[in-house]
Amino acid sequence: MNIQIFGRGKCFDSKKAERFFKERRIKYQYIDLDRYGMSRGELKSVAACIGIEELINDKHRDAAVVRAYAYDENKLDALFDDPGLIRTPVVRNGKAAVQGYRPDVWESWIKAQ
Repeated sequence: MNIQIFGRGKCFDSKKAERFFKERRIKYQYIDLDRYGMSRGELKSVAACIGIEELINDKHRDAAVVRAYAYDENKLDALFDDPGLIRTPVVRNGKAAVQGYRPDVWESWIKAQ
């Protein structure tokens, strides 16, 4: 299992995702989006699994502007340039990824291993 959690320090769902894996003694890598962001390749991989529209944080001041972009490539560029636009947490397991607090999906990953 190769778990990565992309989150923010003040996001309660990110903290709950960390706690979920800690309680089960599953190793994970935590990446602070505000500090490090996501690489373009990681962002493309996550967007392919989740969908670009699901990644956009509606609480961000520029969310409406980004949603108005006609092309997905422009939306990806905006998400790459401003990681604050990404809704957290984003949890990856290899090529699979989910957005938000999804313990049911994470349990299925654990059982599949």
